[in-house]
Amino acid sequence: MGCDGGTIPTRDELVKTKKKPEQKDKASELAVKWKHCSISLEPLHKPILACELGRLYNKESVLEFLIDKSKFDFADQFNHLRGLRDLKELNLSENPAFKGIIAEKGDAYIDTQTSEYICPVVGTELSGKYRFCYIWTCGCVLSERALKEIKSEVCHKCGHTYEEESVVVLNGTDDDVDLMRIKMEARRLKAKQEKKAKKAGKHKATSSSTDLSTDGEPSSKLTKREKDKEVAVASSSKVDVKSKLINGKPDLKSKPSRGKAEEKTIKSIQNDPNASATYKSLFTTSSRAKNQQQAHWVTFNPMYY
Repeated sequence: MGCDGGTIPTRDELVKTKKKPEQKDKASELAVKWKHCSISLEPLHKPILACELGRLYNKESVLEFLIDKSKFDFADQFNHLRGLRDLKELNLSENPAFKGIIAEKGDAYIDTQTSEYICPVVGTELSGKYRFCYIWTCGCVLSERALKEIKSEVCHKCGHTYEEESVVVLNGTDDDVDLMRIKMEARRLKAKQEKKAKKAGKHKATSSSTDLSTDGEPSSKLTKREKDKEVAVASSSKVDVKSKLINGKPDLKSKPSRGKAEEKTIKSIQNDPNASATYKSLFTTSSRAKNQQQAHWVTFNPMYY
């Protein structure tokens, strides 16, 4: 029956103690962060992208997210992704000790903790046990230890210069994420101001080039047309004065050249029986009439001289 003196209950059986919360497996937690995409949770494969907060992504998953965000339940966590310009493709160094993904057969030991990438300076693996960073300007991935021990303004892998503000911590803590967010906002504000200043300077340069010519004088399409018009009028109003002068005096015997249409009109008037003699005398061809017409023409044409 029990409880007859043959059994002795323990404290755990008599007192209800508070259960300890379930602890996460650190190895699996690190594998999710460093070996899987933050959006789709699929295994990472090249090309691997990183945002300004230090999260890792597959490029295909990012494109799907940017095209249609409604497919993802936790899209609010990635509001800082506006486009591919907000991500950087990582320049990773491969680990020579990584043998690739091997199928588990049960009769061999498989080291699942070996990372595919390492730091090119120190040689530590990119597995989450060590803090890693990447440079936003060039995308090279280095360990935080390498950046602290070998302080330089030049990237240790590609040789490009960088500033301290462009260093982003990969999969950092909550405090690191808050710091990276502040840097992200400052970087975006700086890029916006530079773009605005560049656009204003370009607009100012184009406006000044249209207002001034190479000699510093105003030049525009309207003034050029006016100049061409003035040149055409001046050239059309020129008269060959030398042909009309004899020893510096006007040649009264010569007459201005007439066109064929004008001569035809005069001839038709002379042959017209209905025209009066007075009207015909205005168009006579006698030498006296020619001289009178020539003198009258010279008097009312001052450009003749």
